[in-house]
Amino acid sequence: MRPTSLFFAAACLCMAIGCKTSVKSEEYETTTTAEPAVMSVSEADEEKAQGAVHNTEEYDNIVENDFKEAKVNPLSTFSIDVDNASYSNVRRIIEAGRMPEKGAVRIEEFINYFDYSYPQPEHDKPFSVTTEVWDTPWKDGHQLVRIGLQGKSPDYEHLKPSSLVFLLDTSGSMESPEKLPLLRDAFMMMVDNLSPGSRVSIITYAGSAGLVLPSTSVDNKNAIKEALSGLQAGGSTAGGEGLELAYKTAASNYIKDGNNRVILATDGDFNVGVSSRSGLMELIEKNKGNDIFLTICGFGMGNYKDGTMEEISNWGDGNYFYIDSMKEAKKVFGKELTANLFVIAKDVKIQVEFNPAKVQAYRLIGYENRVMNNEDFNDDLKDAGELGAGHRVTALYEVVPVGIAFENRPTDKLKYQEPGKTLSGTDELLTVKLRYKPLDSNTSLLIEKPVAAKSVPWSQATKDSKFVSAVAGFGMLLRDSKYKGSLDYKMVQQLAKDGFAGTDEYKTEFLSLVEEARIISSK
Repeated sequence: MRPTSLFFAAACLCMAIGCKTSVKSEEYETTTTAEPAVMSVSEADEEKAQGAVHNTEEYDNIVENDFKEAKVNPLSTFSIDVDNASYSNVRRIIEAGRMPEKGAVRIEEFINYFDYSYPQPEHDKPFSVTTEVWDTPWKDGHQLVRIGLQGKSPDYEHLKPSSLVFLLDTSGSMESPEKLPLLRDAFMMMVDNLSPGSRVSIITYAGSAGLVLPSTSVDNKNAIKEALSGLQAGGSTAGGEGLELAYKTAASNYIKDGNNRVILATDGDFNVGVSSRSGLMELIEKNKGNDIFLTICGFGMGNYKDGTMEEISNWGDGNYFYIDSMKEAKKVFGKELTANLFVIAKDVKIQVEFNPAKVQAYRLIGYENRVMNNEDFNDDLKDAGELGAGHRVTALYEVVPVGIAFENRPTDKLKYQEPGKTLSGTDELLTVKLRYKPLDSNTSLLIEKPVAAKSVPWSQATKDSKFVSAVAGFGMLLRDSKYKGSLDYKMVQQLAKDGFAGTDEYKTEFLSLVEEARIISSK
């Protein structure tokens, strides 16, 4: 039997036993299920079909944060995270008709994908701090605590210029429509939105890295766009060599008091030269600390390496986005460009001290990859996340008040200290402490804010708190969290409907995404 006939027979057999295939095709969107696609082909298409790429996407394992007893562990410390790549990537997977791997779901990135109504900071502070406590909808007796940071909005009339190095993956794995073609159009859009006086360099890497466009003023947008238009995919991926050249280019075109940044766009499939995570992180370690920041933009599917990109973005004082469509590109490079490019506070850390007289136990929802040692909070040598102009950051704790029945694993009584001593007469639930460094300093400043032990019922919670409850709950369902309580997809939809008036296109889309996940999970 000829190879074509064998392939056709295999396709028919697969259809007979019900193999799943799912394709959604819109502008730049082509997605497939994790199962290898099987289709009947003509003889002319045989070679292409036999060379089809199987799904080799990679996601790191995430160990969910457990509850901690406040009397033994009263401090919780973590770095802020302004990334939102996880949400847009998971959206792409669900819209393709399948459920995401648990490791693809980083709940803090779901939460931080959406806008919330936080006040602008006062006086000379770079950000404001908002807190709220309300009753948990999925677990009777528990409470949710929201901590929100709002970065100061920029003065758009006097924006500092940027010196950007576009580091673009043009290897063979970037050939498909939702990768390099989408990348070209997305970066052209970004060029149109850059502030006057900004400059752009373009470096590509495929087998070896090369400078495609030396530093060029945005006054000459045509030259930048012509360079982007000429990009073609082919070859293997020399990501380490590209990063090294990009940092050197950024340093040689550094703008004092400006915004200096490398923007890496790739599917993360590094396979030539320095390609291991440790090697890439060592390379970044040599170059960071010079006020040259890193942004990573993920594209594509099938061989997407989410874990690698998330970790190196954290290591590179950067942020991380996943671009699955022009709509998402407009959000990142249009609507939110300034917040994503201009840093206003460095090494922002949060430490929450819980009052054991009021709090029996607590857990941080998400941020598993951002948890820090408590002693790192006061150590100015320890890296943390950067906050951009206009950025919002939200963290959520689930709290078990004293007096509520709680199944926990008791610890042995301490021999050398007496934990849980409380300040008499206080009615505080917790104190939020924040450390950050101004851009022109390597010495951190401290902000403290106590939070009263007063929880409002669900009906009185703010719209933002209700919506953030829905988003966190959705992430917990997708991860099959052992703490999901009475959550199901219908409850998440109702929580979300309680949380907004229906005018936000991204929150409206969220409702549709939850419904798609509900349908898939019920099959």
